[in-house]
Amino acid sequence: MQLTRRALAASLCALSFSIPQLQAATSDKPVFDQTGTVQVPSFSLPPSDLQSEEATRMLQMRSKMPHRDAVQEPDAIKARQQLAAMLAPQVEGMLKAYPVNVAEESIGGVPVRIVTPKGGKPDKDRVLINLHGGAFNTCWESCSLIESAPIAAEGNYKVVSVNYRMAPEAKHPAAVEDVTSVYRELLKNYKPEHIGIYGCSAGGFLTSQTAAWLPQQNLPQPAAIGIFGAGSVRFMTGDSAWIAASIDGSFPPPSTKEKPQMDLTRGYFDGADMEEPTVSPALHPETLKKFPPTMIITGTRAMDMSPAIYTNTELLKAGTDSTLVVGEGMGHCYIYQNYLPEARDTYGLIVNFFRKNLH
Repeated sequence: MQLTRRALAASLCALSFSIPQLQAATSDKPVFDQTGTVQVPSFSLPPSDLQSEEATRMLQMRSKMPHRDAVQEPDAIKARQQLAAMLAPQVEGMLKAYPVNVAEESIGGVPVRIVTPKGGKPDKDRVLINLHGGAFNTCWESCSLIESAPIAAEGNYKVVSVNYRMAPEAKHPAAVEDVTSVYRELLKNYKPEHIGIYGCSAGGFLTSQTAAWLPQQNLPQPAAIGIFGAGSVRFMTGDSAWIAASIDGSFPPPSTKEKPQMDLTRGYFDGADMEEPTVSPALHPETLKKFPPTMIITGTRAMDMSPAIYTNTELLKAGTDSTLVVGEGMGHCYIYQNYLPEARDTYGLIVNFFRKNLH
């Protein structure tokens, strides 16, 4: 029996040494190296069988579209113009589906848009603040309307969308300072328990930074916040950044020493400590304990899925009320695509979340 056990141990040992060679020789199996990095074999990813027919048709349409490079236009002005032109049909479709009134104003010295439902009176006691996406350097013109219109129309809310300072003209903490100026001014007319803040992509990240920043300014937290298409940690981190780069292509993979990528924020965070509590709040439990109820939205094909999931877990560990919505088969900021049932369903979830928490 002893000899048999030794023989078995030797066989298992030999097998363990042979596995890397076996994996390396088999192209359809993942290969793990000593650093824990996985060499992933090439494979075809079909549309999810759990997503809507509309979402599948959208993927099918991409086969007829010219290849779109990842967002990496080096000139900020050109990037803003290109993105505005690309999103113009989406803005038009959104405003047609969700009619709103739009007024350009200034609050606390910061330019804003006041978005209210057309044909009705918004809730006079409650207000939402929107922080638009655009990697801290673009998309005010388009993203502001895309994010504000459906929530104003569906929820009968007054939405104040903030034109915060961005790169390359400004650096952190310029954006959160502008949001705080608007919030401080709104507190003169609204109770904090009647104010909500939300945003998508950079706006979602900025929303989380605002929740970390306000207590340091001796200001009360809003009633609730929405972190959409983002988490409370820096961009391009976690598994999803690598996965989305391969299956979507809208964003480059994370930078490495061998293949550095351009900074998508165009230097907005230059000089900032990316692990500091008001930059990446999810890394700091004591900061998260002070967060108001939070809604986080991401998609299974989104580069922000890992930061979103990580942030949700850390909020729950800190004892903060957190709601996570993950769109099956959905990409980054899928709520921009109002022609998808998944997006329209999510508008309802957002409205219900704020109705529940804005007392």
